[in-house]
Amino acid sequence: MSNARPFKVLGVQQIAIGGASKEKLKTLWVDKLGLTVTGTFQSERENVDEDICAMGKGAFKVEVDLMQPVDPEKKPAVHATPLNHVGLWIDDLPKAVEWLSANGVRFAPGGIRKGAAGFDICFLHPKGNEESPVSGEGVLIELVQAPSEVVDAFAKLAG
Repeated sequence: MSNARPFKVLGVQQIAIGGASKEKLKTLWVDKLGLTVTGTFQSERENVDEDICAMGKGAFKVEVDLMQPVDPEKKPAVHATPLNHVGLWIDDLPKAVEWLSANGVRFAPGGIRKGAAGFDICFLHPKGNEESPVSGEGVLIELVQAPSEVVDAFAKLAG
């Protein structure tokens, strides 16, 4: 097992909250807490209809995805776990996936792909298995390739 981690987790990129109705979620997050809807995303394959909201600005903006299933009877059941997943900015996603895989971390199927907000993403599996025992221990974790302006902003913050 290699200890020289070739990537950094920069900060929280997103939280994703699922429910039977994204309209009910928007009542709290948009109407009451004042977040701004910045986009929408629908995917039959991922069984999700979501509103992408934001808090904060610039490199430190955090995305809050309010999700409902396209079909409540199908998987993945984006509404079954209210806190669906947490997204983390990663400075070098391919290196992170390679290193984490080599160090026993289990990834969900799908590999690196474009996510709802247009960034390259992949998911750590919420449950480990014999071959890859390290997991989110019940929490789905999305790794998100940070764009250069986010990498730079976090580097400046670190001093």
